[in-house]
Amino acid sequence: MGRPNAHGGIRWHWTTPRAQDILRRRSLPEILVFYRQLNQLPQEELGALLGYSTSYISRVETGSRTITGIGALRHIAECLGLPPHVFGITDEADGDHRAVIQFGESVLRLADIARQAGHAAAAVDELWPLIARLEARAADGHTDVLRLLARARVGLGVTLGHVLPEERLATAARWTGKGVAIARRLDERPLHAHALRHHGNELRKAGLHHAALERLGRARALSRTPGDRAAAVILLARAAGTAGAAKVFDEAVAEGRSLLDTAGVTPLFSEFTLHEVELRGLAATGRTQQAVDLLERSPAPGLQASPQWRVISAIAAGEVLVRRGDRGAAGEQMRSALRGAELHRLPHQVQRVIRASGSLPDVREQAQHTLARLRADIAA
Repeated sequence: MGRPNAHGGIRWHWTTPRAQDILRRRSLPEILVFYRQLNQLPQEELGALLGYSTSYISRVETGSRTITGIGALRHIAECLGLPPHVFGITDEADGDHRAVIQFGESVLRLADIARQAGHAAAAVDELWPLIARLEARAADGHTDVLRLLARARVGLGVTLGHVLPEERLATAARWTGKGVAIARRLDERPLHAHALRHHGNELRKAGLHHAALERLGRARALSRTPGDRAAAVILLARAAGTAGAAKVFDEAVAEGRSLLDTAGVTPLFSEFTLHEVELRGLAATGRTQQAVDLLERSPAPGLQASPQWRVISAIAAGEVLVRRGDRGAAGEQMRSALRGAELHRLPHQVQRVIRASGSLPDVREQAQHTLARLRADIAA
């Protein structure tokens, strides 16, 4: 495995529960040990990265030597890919509340654009340092950043939900849940609905179906604009289909259709995305023939369709084609999905292909190789 560069290059590893516990204590010895374990580095190589001797690193890790200088801590943070705020070091610009909020808004917009364009890993690298900065300000009593912090936490959770494999998706749900906690406390209805619907979707992906349906039902009830209602409804339909809740699924799909003319097209809600959700839900609730019939009426993706949705749609089509017995067409859809999933680093979509391609051994083998490459990429 390649060694980390001066910028760390592994920021999503700092979002895990274990890493967050270590960072919360601001314990430099624990941080250094964790970083070495993560990268399989001996003390000698960590010392070379930071510019310290092996014996010095050993003393810092055992606590017999402490580092308190702001310059030294800032240097260590930069080398490990950490924002300096995790060591309690603030930037001069943090004194200007307006500048902090404007900067945060810009980061959120750019991260969302990057995620929708299929560059979720880059979005993680932008969002997590912003969250560390905002959390440091909130801890100092600056409540004016809480709304922005809630949105950033939700955004990070959603973005992690793209780049992490299924067995680690609980981390994504944990971050969206942290956003819900702030939104509930602020008692802002649109923000609360926004946080709930994304938290519900990440819970669905993590396999917590009952909790997902509950959160998404609340999000729908809190939504007032057609756009917010549509966003909640399509995710509710998706979760209900996955959970096998046919009645809730049918009601949500019907409401989604009724909103197509009033809600407006977004990357999340459109005729294309609603078709994919309905296709998958029909298959999951045992209505294979209806799914086959619906597959014949597939709408064009449109300009708003994100790369992730195109991958998701191809997998759903492949699953239905497998059930119909059309292995050739199913294989084409699955291979197309695999190319997109690898390009945009979507390991859990590759895992969906592996599950769905039991009767397609060549596709299954290709998917397993693709997943191995993505896992190595995540580890590195």
